[in-house]
Amino acid sequence: MNRAGAPVGAAGVVTGGPMDQDETEDTTIYRVVVNHEAQYSIWPSTKTLPLGWNDVGKQGSKVECLAYIEEVWTDMRPLSLRQAAGS
Repeated sequence: MNRAGAPVGAAGVVTGGPMDQDETEDTTIYRVVVNHEAQYSIWPSTKTLPLGWNDVGKQGSKVECLAYIEEVWTDMRPLSLRQAAGS
């Protein structure tokens, strides 16, 4: 650890600080997926979808996909709960 208490890696480089996450830009292309309960998520476009999830046809950066989900997923309750409540 250095004097400030931050961990120090090989060659004396400070690691684990707040800049570590920001220094590497996420260039992953994601796709928006939805399950049988109409719950949304994002998944890397290069990976096989997990069972129970379907591609909704929206692809882009993490920010773009999350913005799309925020726009379309207006009721966070699972579909079965909405149907039981008569909504």
